[in-house]
Amino acid sequence: MATAVRAEDQAYEPADILRGLYGDGIIALQGAFSRPWVERMRGEVMALFEAAMQVPGGALPRGPERWYVEVQPERISGFVDIAAHPWFVAVCEAVLGPDYRIVEIGFDIPFPGAADQPWHRDFKAPEATLTGRRLNSLAFNLTCVDTRLEHGPFEIAPGTQWDDLSDCPNAMFPPKERWPRYIARAQQKLPQAGDISARSALTIHRGTANRSNEARPVLVVGIDAPDATNAAHHDLQVTRAYHDALPARVRDHLTCRVADALEPVIQHHVIEGLLKPAY
Repeated sequence: MATAVRAEDQAYEPADILRGLYGDGIIALQGAFSRPWVERMRGEVMALFEAAMQVPGGALPRGPERWYVEVQPERISGFVDIAAHPWFVAVCEAVLGPDYRIVEIGFDIPFPGAADQPWHRDFKAPEATLTGRRLNSLAFNLTCVDTRLEHGPFEIAPGTQWDDLSDCPNAMFPPKERWPRYIARAQQKLPQAGDISARSALTIHRGTANRSNEARPVLVVGIDAPDATNAAHHDLQVTRAYHDALPARVRDHLTCRVADALEPVIQHHVIEGLLKPAY
């Protein structure tokens, strides 16, 4: 990854962060977490997927053999490690300001047989971006495996977070006649276990076909600036005991519902345009 730095490089300069996210639209930190930490997370994610598949609306299809599941933070044992990581905090503060809000945690899993997705962004670009030229949300991704080409890696078209798709379906899906622009710019990302990336979910991207014999689970954490509205699409919830036990540096940034007991998360962020493969 040309924009990646290593965890031991602790000088996280705001200018470097902003240059990457306002330029390419994606940056990464290599080796942010240990392999045993990632292995534990992978086990949790796969178990949570099996549980979600037993709940109507608990898992959303994102195309053939590809699923997205939103979960409660306390069911991911490393959530606090992520939310308190110095690079995570530095990126959020540099781009979204000191009052950034954690609004989503979930995971995406392309299984063997997952197909190429159409080029898209994850939601309609807000006026803050289209008119104000300002990013007001971020998505962090943490791979649970060492990504190989046959896994169907994430593919992104750098710099396209600024594209105006207001004349496209749902303002998210550029028509096929525009795809050559994205294909020409495309970069395939091959993160390894322990790496973490941050991107604008508006940067045009797609998942590619998984031709391997194993799943490629990726944990996702969604962050908003105070003026963003993505929390409305999610149901971030924690128990009262968990909420009270969180360190303030994490708890103060959560936009969540506090409950006496966890309830199943019913997914709301359906993306109809991803339900068919791109041909």
